[in-house]
Amino acid sequence: MARVALPRGDEKRAWVEEMFDRVAPSYERVNRVISLGQDRKWRRDVVRALALPPASVVLDVACGTGDLCRELGNAKHRPVGVDLSAGMLATARGCGPLVRGDALAMAVRDGAVDGVVCGFALRNLVALEPFFAECARVLRAGGRFVAVDASVPANAFARAGHDLWFRRIVPWIGGRLSGEVDAYRYLPASTAYLPDGDELVSRLRDAGFESVARTTRMAGAVQLLSGTRRPGS
Repeated sequence: MARVALPRGDEKRAWVEEMFDRVAPSYERVNRVISLGQDRKWRRDVVRALALPPASVVLDVACGTGDLCRELGNAKHRPVGVDLSAGMLATARGCGPLVRGDALAMAVRDGAVDGVVCGFALRNLVALEPFFAECARVLRAGGRFVAVDASVPANAFARAGHDLWFRRIVPWIGGRLSGEVDAYRYLPASTAYLPDGDELVSRLRDAGFESVARTTRMAGAVQLLSGTRRPGS
């Protein structure tokens, strides 16, 4: 597969917004196929990792079509979705309140929510440090942050299989089902934006979180990052 040129800064923000507007109608269907149906389980893992009582207010940042919001609702939480893409929000259903907005500057008052979740969107942000800081700002002390995203397996054998599936087969499937080949070339390549696991943990701690943890699934192809908002920071 040809190397994908990854946009940066404001160019990335505009490119990501426009891309997700285009893929929105087929996004959930393609996700089911390329994750082999595991995306539902990963979202349930996110909700369990929140470890919050029912009726907690949880902000789903980069909520897309609202599948994680619906999972939060199933767990009796009160989800609020935020996404930059108008196309994604237009296709969302059964999600509770939805707001169009930038993950790096959310229209949410300080300490207003009990939890923040983010599903497969860290690599689509312009920068991680301001995002983690913004999540810390909107969370109450003791509130929970959980993100699930792609990762690269450490094991060489698993990494070879992952590369074959994620970088070659996924773009072909995504192109066939959505007609958006470039989008599904970008999405696998975009894992290059993410630092390694230890660095992610360190950056979340630096933003004001404690009890930070990172676990993996699918032989290391998927990672779950979590932390608790540290009081007084």
